[in-house]
Amino acid sequence: MEYRRAKTPGATYFFTLVTHNRRKFLCAPENIVLLRQAFRNVMADHPFKIEAIVILPDHLHALWRLPARAIG
Repeated sequence: MEYRRAKTPGATYFFTLVTHNRRKFLCAPENIVLLRQAFRNVMADHPFKIEAIVILPDHLHALWRLPARAIG
């Protein structure tokens, strides 16, 4: 199976992430802290901007924008 990734510089992407078995844990305050830390860690190596995010108990919707110039 070939996994494709879109990497158009400056592009904005919408996606939805759903928890395993739709477990409702994303809105717990301690899990929001962990989610923010995870975003910071990923963004340190893979820069992008979170344009918008909606976090619900069992899924999230997000708009992310890649940097205008290609990295690496």
